[in-house]
Amino acid sequence: MDWTLFFVITTFGLYIGIAIWARAGSTDDFYVAGHDVHPTVNGMATAADWMSAASFLSMAGLIAFLGYGGSVYLMGWTGGYVLLAVLLAPFLREFGKFTVPDFVGDRYYSDIARIIAVICALFVSFTYIAGQMKGVGVAFSGFLGVDFNVGIIIGMVIVFVYAVRGGMKGVTYTQVGQ
Repeated sequence: MDWTLFFVITTFGLYIGIAIWARAGSTDDFYVAGHDVHPTVNGMATAADWMSAASFLSMAGLIAFLGYGGSVYLMGWTGGYVLLAVLLAPFLREFGKFTVPDFVGDRYYSDIARIIAVICALFVSFTYIAGQMKGVGVAFSGFLGVDFNVGIIIGMVIVFVYAVRGGMKGVTYTQVGQ
């Protein structure tokens, strides 16, 4: 067996194993990891999400193609992460909330603010996932020697399996594993 294929299969097996171990037993487990993920683990998962295909492939590609001017995007990407970690994350936990829309809605006593936060979160998530899927397609087509679209489908199936099986807790611990 090719070493690349061995490491890819082992990694996917680890992710699915984590999802089975952290399987969601309730709606609360599925959406907000049962409110019992330790802050250090949550920070590790957030950092792993930041150091993802979008960071390594997209930012490296921007700098390669744009030169020094591409580093501005990397600084904005990193600056946004630091702002998230310093200005928002501590207050979510202190306020007793686990999602940004819950925090915004309760903090400003407004269901309209909560709905706006949900729309913003969805917009950011869909924008981010487009970059992630592009990175998955590039990585898998190179590692596995498959077509770009097949690489995206393989990545989506693996993420689907561990996200549906483990819910937010499974996703969080999978990111820690990454």
